[in-house]
Amino acid sequence: MAIYDLDRTVTVRPTYTPFLLGTTWRLAPLRLLLTPLLGMLWIGYKLKFYTRDRLKSLMWGLMLGLAEPAALEEAVAAFARRTLECNIRPGARTQIAHDRDEGALLVLATAAHELYAAPIAQGLGFDAVVATRILPREDGRIGPDLDGGNVYGQSKLAALMRFREGDAAGDAGAPTAFYSDSSSDLPVFDWVDRAVAVNPSRRLARIAVGRGWPVVDWGRP
Repeated sequence: MAIYDLDRTVTVRPTYTPFLLGTTWRLAPLRLLLTPLLGMLWIGYKLKFYTRDRLKSLMWGLMLGLAEPAALEEAVAAFARRTLECNIRPGARTQIAHDRDEGALLVLATAAHELYAAPIAQGLGFDAVVATRILPREDGRIGPDLDGGNVYGQSKLAALMRFREGDAAGDAGAPTAFYSDSSSDLPVFDWVDRAVAVNPSRRLARIAVGRGWPVVDWGRP
């Protein structure tokens, strides 16, 4: 099983804020006037007024509110196309193709929302996605609350372990590799058989060197 992080690993740039802004432009452009408040929400998180899960929900609520499914689906498709066209590291495509040729189960594991991570993963040829989900609403509209929490840090490891225990993961005893740029993924790095630091943050680069993990540069499109 080959597991890939999304933001700054497979992609060059993060995806959540660009997704929110691009989708807001399509669905409710006047809400873009609220964009400066996103910075205030981030400050509140840094001051520990609320969790990262709550931050993600607050950001969605501020910019998108309750989105209609049909309109959101079109915006998601447009965002996924743009991401695949101009925000995928060339080395990620090469490694994905290599792991596929080796017969690995390709899994995208990300804190990004599944609703847009899934079409990106499909476009890159992944077999499965482990990602943050939106809690369904009875009236059919979408957002802002999370279903099961943000797939980040220790929660990402827990989600991957649940995935691996399920039938969809195939051979539960198969070796695993993990590619990521962030030290927030240390729980997953410690769990897998082969850890690879991709265009790593300074902290992850230091850890990777100390532990003898490969450090690779997947470049920019």
